[in-house]
Amino acid sequence: MKIFSYMIILLLLILGVTFALLNATSVTIHYYLGVSQLPLSLLLLISFAAGVIVALLAMGIILLRLKAQNLGLKRRLRTAEKEIENLRTLPIKEEEQI
Repeated sequence: MKIFSYMIILLLLILGVTFALLNATSVTIHYYLGVSQLPLSLLLLISFAAGVIVALLAMGIILLRLKAQNLGLKRRLRTAEKEIENLRTLPIKEEEQI
């Protein structure tokens, strides 16, 4: 299984290098504060990395919210289990018949 993973990583690396070599043309980027020239492949890599970072931040926020919800549910479950255990230990009272 590890060999398969290494082969996939190697294939992606080779594809990335060939993509970078085929797209070595410089492009001009106009910022609000200036202008710079970067190779197209580097610009695409930076854009992809920025998208991954934004996605990870969004996923992190959702993950924290779900962990907090899970913690609350576990707390409620413990309380309910304690209540059930207390009810099971109570003696059963017989009703008086008239």
